[in-house]
Amino acid sequence: MVESKLGSPPRTKGRATIRDVARLADVARMTVSRFFTNPEQLHAATRARVAQAVDTLSYVPDRAAGSLITRRSGFVAFLLPSLTNSNFAAIAHGIAGTLRPANYQLLLGNTSYSVGEEERQIEQMLARRPEAIVVTGERHSRRCTQLLMNAGVPVVELADLPTHPIDLAIGFSNREVGRIAATHLLSLGYQRIGAIGPGRSADSIDFRGEERLESFEETLSAAGRRTDLVLRHGEPPVSYRHGALGVGILLERESKLDAVFAISDLGAVGAMMECQRRKISIPRGLALMGFGDFDISTEMVPTLTTIAVDFESLGQKTALLLLDVMRGKKIGETARITNVGMRLIQRGTTRKVAD
Repeated sequence: MVESKLGSPPRTKGRATIRDVARLADVARMTVSRFFTNPEQLHAATRARVAQAVDTLSYVPDRAAGSLITRRSGFVAFLLPSLTNSNFAAIAHGIAGTLRPANYQLLLGNTSYSVGEEERQIEQMLARRPEAIVVTGERHSRRCTQLLMNAGVPVVELADLPTHPIDLAIGFSNREVGRIAATHLLSLGYQRIGAIGPGRSADSIDFRGEERLESFEETLSAAGRRTDLVLRHGEPPVSYRHGALGVGILLERESKLDAVFAISDLGAVGAMMECQRRKISIPRGLALMGFGDFDISTEMVPTLTTIAVDFESLGQKTALLLLDVMRGKKIGETARITNVGMRLIQRGTTRKVAD
């Protein structure tokens, strides 16, 4: 075992510098720099001396300054629309966990479903020189799209399947979610079927939720069922309260309502809570169905019928694709759009209607 002997730590005011580390470890500044970028190039004894100096001084390398030289910032930007949705948290967890071994960090931005806020945050992210950008969905403002097209780094649109992605896309068809939900409720024999999703304001729009509602509505219409029970109310993001208020509105419109699809499990759970307050039995009095397979969906009584997507895997696939691109691997046209698919999970909140 090699013992390294360091001199007394230099007296510094404020944050330690690379010069302080070099002086304490008795090496050149370039050696300290190489310790962080290519440590395998240093002899074990030198590596140990620099490591001890870094620890003694609590030194943190200045990545911003380094990126001016190497043109590498070491971070990937991810703009997500909500911090309260656990599925977006699962995506972020999948991306961050896969990038971390490659020494990339994830920098998060929350747009709150605002088109203008997404544009503002992309401008701010680009000013920090990310090595890749991940955005949620395929619909953006014209300026936002232009910024992403001219970013000069890999761009991934996730949780959607755009026909013409800006660069790369990984996700699923939100229209297919709506079609599967409506088809399932129709197949069980329900007649008066409603749906709950958010409305929109001039700037706050849940485009993916709206696609689920539109497809749900179209599937009902094609089956000859009424569509006036497809409800858009409030603003995104969907919440428990949103679902509770929504099912109350639908029950006022149709007292014999027998099934409801919520574009998110959060809304479906809120609807169930409101049904419990009204002493409405689930699924005998009203059937409920959601999307997202949140953890709470399996803890409810009865458990929630839903459509599941493996969101953590979606994040992992996103990170792996980015790593390939950032390492210079050529991506074929067919690999630029990845469909992660979905699956219907029949649970206790829906059942076959007796003849």
